[in-house]
Amino acid sequence: MKKFAVNLLASCAAFAMLAVFSSCNKNKKELSGGLTIEQGTLKIGMEVGYPPFEYFDADGTTPIGFDVQLGAEIARRLGLKVEYVDTAWDGIFAGLDTNRYDIIISAMTITADRLANYNFSKAYIGNAQSIIVHKDSDKGITTPSDLEGLKVGFQAETTSDFYMRNLRERTGLNFEGAGYDKVMNAYDDLKFKRIDAVCSDSLVAVKYLTEDNSEFKKVWEGVAEEFFGVCISKKNPELLEKVNKAMDDMIADGTLSKIYMNIFGGDLLYTIKDSPYNK
Repeated sequence: MKKFAVNLLASCAAFAMLAVFSSCNKNKKELSGGLTIEQGTLKIGMEVGYPPFEYFDADGTTPIGFDVQLGAEIARRLGLKVEYVDTAWDGIFAGLDTNRYDIIISAMTITADRLANYNFSKAYIGNAQSIIVHKDSDKGITTPSDLEGLKVGFQAETTSDFYMRNLRERTGLNFEGAGYDKVMNAYDDLKFKRIDAVCSDSLVAVKYLTEDNSEFKKVWEGVAEEFFGVCISKKNPELLEKVNKAMDDMIADGTLSKIYMNIFGGDLLYTIKDSPYNK
């Protein structure tokens, strides 16, 4: 009972702090005219550990990557400064709900479940799943079915995780799954051959496959079935409209293609051409 009482008091205190935090941010938002939490600044939530979309530069403090460049350009077109808020993936929606940031740009897949609770911009890139192995692998892996009995790494609670789970349920494939907090940790274990393969977004794999003296090779890539978008609270439809306008302009003037080229070495505009979210 004592432990329960302590936990109850702690929970009450946490809820009280959350209420105060949310109230303060609400007042900030009202003062800034309602578009952003802080006047003149677009705060972007992201999990900085998912290259090439968002990760830290060599200094360990400066975020870089595709989503970082995209966010900076959206902010510029909205006439706002940009601020990136590094957030653990499992708490990224809570941060949006409590006004820690205005939007999420973090290689986030648009799904029906997420659309029920949040607004999403038009898709800015399309993505497929891929299987990556060590360049010296002798396991004969060429398709997902070849992962039978092997140890496969992926970032937990991401599309890659869900893909492998569905594969097991759908086909009965028996493999040992290894979930990681960050995808880079999965690739680290693959580098040292602690696992047999990594299932990751094809767009994420680009970073590891194109590094100098890369230790990896891609053996399979699926069809693009998911699309990434900017996540925005349903309470801020004006910001959604402005973000979509900025993205339309970036497509029209070639800026989005330049960002693709800068990060991926090719124009990936075709990946969103048939996106159901861009109609």
